[in-house]
Amino acid sequence: MRTNIAGRLGTDTPLIKDLIGDIKKGEIKIPQFQRKFVWKEPQAFNLLDSIANNYPVGSLLLWKTQSKLTVERNIGDFKLPETDDLSPTDYVLDGQQRLTVIYSCFGANDDDQGYSIAYDLEKEEFTPNPVDQKLSVFPLRWIYQTTKLLNFRTGLASHNNALQLQERLDNLIDIVTNYRIPVVTLKDLTVEEVCPIFERINSSGTRLSTYDLMVAATWTQQFNLNNEIEEIANSLHPKGFGDIEGDAILKCMAAIKFKSVKRENVLSLRNLTKEEMDELVTSTKSSLLKSVDLLCTEFKLYSWDYLPYEAIIVILSYVFSNKKILSAEDIRDIRIWFWTSSFTLRYRGASDSFLSNDLKNVTSFIIEKQADSSLFGLRPGRNDLKKILFRSNNSSTRAYVLALACINPLNITNGSKIDTSNALSIYNKKQFHHIYPQAYLKRISSDLETNSIINICMLAASENNFISDQNPNEYLPKLIETLGERYEEVFSSNLLPLLTSTDYSKLSYEDFLELRSEIVYSHVIKLCSGEK
Repeated sequence: MRTNIAGRLGTDTPLIKDLIGDIKKGEIKIPQFQRKFVWKEPQAFNLLDSIANNYPVGSLLLWKTQSKLTVERNIGDFKLPETDDLSPTDYVLDGQQRLTVIYSCFGANDDDQGYSIAYDLEKEEFTPNPVDQKLSVFPLRWIYQTTKLLNFRTGLASHNNALQLQERLDNLIDIVTNYRIPVVTLKDLTVEEVCPIFERINSSGTRLSTYDLMVAATWTQQFNLNNEIEEIANSLHPKGFGDIEGDAILKCMAAIKFKSVKRENVLSLRNLTKEEMDELVTSTKSSLLKSVDLLCTEFKLYSWDYLPYEAIIVILSYVFSNKKILSAEDIRDIRIWFWTSSFTLRYRGASDSFLSNDLKNVTSFIIEKQADSSLFGLRPGRNDLKKILFRSNNSSTRAYVLALACINPLNITNGSKIDTSNALSIYNKKQFHHIYPQAYLKRISSDLETNSIINICMLAASENNFISDQNPNEYLPKLIETLGERYEEVFSSNLLPLLTSTDYSKLSYEDFLELRSEIVYSHVIKLCSGEK
């Protein structure tokens, strides 16, 4: 249903002085979901030049509400006074950058931070305020400071061009003190009504997340959602999951509380009492810690960067909120769901409704044991795996890397153990190696895809340069000879073919892809069947 806000719009054209006064009284503030002040000096000069020429600088959009947003930023670098909860506040939805420059230049104190700009009366241009006061350079922050303004004007009398400079100063003061800025005010709209408007008019194209909405919403003084979410993220930091986003944690909370992650369910968390929220935060934190521990031990997943889908952590936290201790059968079922979902791209572009429905599927399959794994779709085919390209932001790539890590690969160069916890702590392409190097395949003008995951193995960064772009028909046989009796162990740990009827000195890239894809496929199917 469309919301008609025409009756709740107000328009006005206040003077700059009035806007500065409202800012100083704390009646105009910046909502938490606004971006930080980002304007550079040339942009500030352009704005001031427009004002000095009486050009329009655009309108401000304010939101007047009795609600108090829990987290607010000041105007630029300036700390604003607190106001009582009974006073309505005007939150800036559009025009923050312009308002910050105006306040910094005309309303701040002399020793405040921010833009301290002056007007050179001789050159008739704006300039950074000089450290040493010059006779003909007027600090804009004095424009509403009567004593300093009059003293400056009087001082101009000693200039050899006094009358002209005083006239220019008078013109500047007249324009600035009489300049009016159009203001549109939205009155008494809810957070949910205001945020779509903000997204439409925001020049940066900022899209507000549900987390932004929740943090912006009214909470009691005893409960600060932002602090609670940060505490949960910090608790996950030592385990490599400190980068978890606020939206993901909110979904975990909604899943645990409502068995749904739909937007309306997440937003309804605001209706819980402080006691209910405290209890939910504790439960979510505990469930997330257990989830991360399981991801580490069962799937060699040591970093948020390698998690195939956010949905996985949401569902796992829900599982742990319902079963504090998992049986061996539970963990096997989780392996089936995790690998099948990851390799079949189950959660790619998944809607909140889809994920909410899968909470029910997981309940039926893992918790209640009343359904089979067919709920999560067909397992990947061999040809599907061959088509996956090795890319750091690709969920299938992440799943493949984890699948390699699960068999504890050894360096093909010397048989030493690869520290997968280090290799997978953060994405680093030097930890992976093209078995048939891309440069080599380019030299022989191969038409086949060089970046297929089938052509990738794990390799310690220190060993990658050893292979470089060598001909695989030459370097692989040498490695086999060097490894000696450990050859089969090392190559098997990397899902590399153990050749009997032929050898690597004659193996084409096309034949290699065929042979290894069969081995990788068999390994993936075992994982999707719940085997370790």
